[in-house]
Amino acid sequence: APARRPRDLPEPPGGSAPGPARPGSKRLPQAIVVGVKKGGTRAVLEFIRVHPDVRALGTEPHFFDRNYDRGLEWYRSLMPRTLDSQITVEKTPSYFVTKEAPRRIFNMSRDTKLIVVVRNPVTRAISDYTQTLSKKPDIPTFEGLSFRNRSLGLVDTSWNAIRIGMYAVHLQSWLQYFPLSQIHFVSGEKLITDPAGEMGKVQDFLGIRRVITDKHFYFNKTKGFPCLKKTESNSSPRCLGKSKGRTHVQIDPEVIEQLRDFYRPYNIKFYETVGQDFRWE
Repeated sequence: APARRPRDLPEPPGGSAPGPARPGSKRLPQAIVVGVKKGGTRAVLEFIRVHPDVRALGTEPHFFDRNYDRGLEWYRSLMPRTLDSQITVEKTPSYFVTKEAPRRIFNMSRDTKLIVVVRNPVTRAISDYTQTLSKKPDIPTFEGLSFRNRSLGLVDTSWNAIRIGMYAVHLQSWLQYFPLSQIHFVSGEKLITDPAGEMGKVQDFLGIRRVITDKHFYFNKTKGFPCLKKTESNSSPRCLGKSKGRTHVQIDPEVIEQLRDFYRPYNIKFYETVGQDFRWE
């Protein structure tokens, strides 16, 4: 009997197709890394795509925030080809703070698995500011942007760098559409100190075997975070690009203390909601 063609693969026109058809087909993602900016999303994507059962889109498609009007077929066309046994993954960290994203993703598939990489919101904000500063050296100081009134300790929650770290607030929008069992939270800190442990949990969440283990990582002292040793398809070690691991701007410790106070109630609410203590206090 002829070999069964994988489902979703179009039949070659006119019987004998020239050359073999490319294996697999483009599928909408079953898992999306939805956040958060400067949390460690690129690392999670680079680490998970080492897995033979995962195929990932390398660039951020921004479909559910900026390109939604292009339609699902456009979105699908961007995806890598997969076999039936493989999972398609994409990452766009701005989805987490996009009001419409949960509903839009739910409308694509209510079974979508969501991954959120979180990190101490104060450190995250400083990292965010550092990134912006490298592109626009003329912006105001971190302190100036963080407060509406510093002496009164009034934090400016309209500044994106501050707003993103209010995880408990953003999470509420997602919980209106998805149960917590479909959302996996990765600790950005543990991703650095124990990448194999954190990636083990990600693989469990995705329902794939634990292939990525500590054998895959080594710690790069210059960068200050783990890099991949050689992978099956790639004989040389791989670290994240030059833009990763920038030296953060020095911030007045008093400012940091005020921001820690600001975030504390949000952090506690977040820990209680997800049932996980990220130890940011």
